[in-house]
Parts: sequence; C-alpha cells; structure tokens
Amino acid sequence: MKSYLITDPAFYTSNPNIFSKKLSHIIKIKSPDFICIRDKTTENYRSLALEIKKEIKHKKILLHTYYELAYELGFFGVHLPSSRFEDIKKAKKLGLHVMVSTHCLEEALHVESLGADFITFSPIFYTQNKGKPKGLEKLKEINAKIDIDCFALGGIIEDEQVLACKKTGVYGFASIRYFIK
Repeated sequence: MKSYLITDPAFYTSNPNIFSKKLSHIIKIKSPDFICIRDKTTENYRSLALEIKKEIKHKKILLHTYYELAYELGFFGVHLPSSRFEDIKKAKKLGLHVMVSTHCLEEALHVESLGADFITFSPIFYTQNKGKPKGLEKLKEINAKIDIDCFALGGIIEDEQVLACKKTGVYGFASIRYFIK
C-alpha cells in the first residue's frame, strides 16, 4: 500500500530552511511514496516550494493548491482541495498529476470524470474539527465504485489503522500525524 505524507506548518514550521530539514529527516525514517507540501499560513509559499525543490530529492512531491507553481518548478503534481475542482483540467493540461480531496461518492466520481489521477477520501477515523468519520465500510464502498487510485485520509496515526485501510483495498493512505510520530 502506498503512503502519502501531508505536511502541516504546525509540525514543520513555515521557515523554508527548517521545514526542509525536518521533512528530509522524516523521509529518511518513514520513506513515503508521495509527499504534499501543504501550508495555508505562509505568506511566501514560493520560497517554501523553492527550498523543497532544491533540498528534497523525492520524485513524487505535490504542491497544495498551486498548480501553476508546481508546473513552473517541475514538481510531480498538485493536490487540490474540494473547493477547487475547476482547476483539475487546468493542471492536467500542464501535464501534472492531480490529487483531489473528496468527502463523498458524488465528489469522487465527479473528479474522476474531470481527469483527476488520485483522490483522498476523508475523514476515515476521528480527526478534530473534520466532522463525523466516514469509516472503513464507506471507504471500501467508495473505492469499489471508482476507477482512480484512492488514498484513505483522516485520523490515521497508528500502524493498526494503516492495516485496516489496506484491508479495504485502497491504493494507499495519507496522513499528517502518522509520519511525525
């Protein structure tokens, strides 16, 4: 099962130099297959992305939301939030791989029809401020009804939860906290 590390400034900071050092350390320990550089608080996301591009030698890094910057700097792709479905086709035209956040079957099918390569489906387990968990049965149901790769997301912090997600047949799992434990 593939693993997808999603960063958060609460754990990495928004300082590009410190961020890249922390991320590099975590990559060495956890070896994620995919990485999303997600920082909704920084005033200079470009500096963060430039530092990551310079310092982190990982093939599958996605920028969060900024598909034009991902293209400009030569990143693998972009992770779009559920509020940005209209950017899927724009990112695909640039040759980027596109991951999209989804929370129900209708969203998953819609982004698939728009050309997304992957989805995250969340929240699977309890995550503070993210609403009622969807659970493993819903994850299994969604995964069976789509033809693109699905990453389970939300509240995945223990190996047992990763294993439970794997048993549903999903392509992978995504997490912030799992990777920083």
